[in-house]
Amino acid sequence: MDLDLRKLRYFVAVADHRHFGRAAEQLYIAQPVLSRQIKAFEQELECTLLDRTTRSVELTAAGKQLYEEAQAILATVETAVRRVHDVDRGVQRLAVAFSPGLHVSDALRAFTARHPEVEIGVVPARWWEQDAPLRDGRAQVGYLRRPFDDTGLRTIPVGHEPRVACMPTAHPLAAREELTFADLEGVRKLDTPTRRTSSLEEKFELVASGHGIALVPLSVARSYARADLVHTPVVDAPAFERCLAVLADRREKLLRDFLEIATATLGRRGEPRTG
Repeated sequence: MDLDLRKLRYFVAVADHRHFGRAAEQLYIAQPVLSRQIKAFEQELECTLLDRTTRSVELTAAGKQLYEEAQAILATVETAVRRVHDVDRGVQRLAVAFSPGLHVSDALRAFTARHPEVEIGVVPARWWEQDAPLRDGRAQVGYLRRPFDDTGLRTIPVGHEPRVACMPTAHPLAAREELTFADLEGVRKLDTPTRRTSSLEEKFELVASGHGIALVPLSVARSYARADLVHTPVVDAPAFERCLAVLADRREKLLRDFLEIATATLGRRGEPRTG
């Protein structure tokens, strides 16, 4: 079957909002029209994507899988269209993906000073699939934090940062100046194997409400700082490695120049300190 991109976008809007009315408002179409389009999409795919009740809309297992696949599909289409427009306009563009908490602005300023004619774009990389923007074409280079799937990628280390335990201010360990893994034994943790959250905002909201602690990079804890949370260094935890990453077969001069500038610029920033 041919995949209808318009219906796919409609489905993603409903999945984002978990509500037909709000999705219809975002899409500027009538809610009954949206409902009919989603029903037709399910019939074309021969599977149910959404569980509907009078009060809620939830994704089925098939819907969750399609929702994840749709992110890459729509991003690839958008990137392809942008490249066509860039060629038509004679535009040079560099898009840089960055992991949560990492800041690439210093490198971008230095690169723009050398290449003012190049249009710059930035792409947030979701923490559980940081390499995705490189693989689907949304970005040519990434400023990422291990671990991630580096198959087929060329990586350049640019530094490390500590791992901290983020917890509510009322947690029994919150007053400690530092912790060890032994201190955290038996403490419930929010991590990928036990519960993958869809965003860091969701993760920290769960931490603040007492559903567990989170072991995160220091830069992430600082970027999402809030009054009801504290973060404490875990002194015997391995540090996170920060690195630049590109597809192994990408060798364009603009990329080489950016990697040279970014390696020097981001490496000079030093290691984030916990004190």
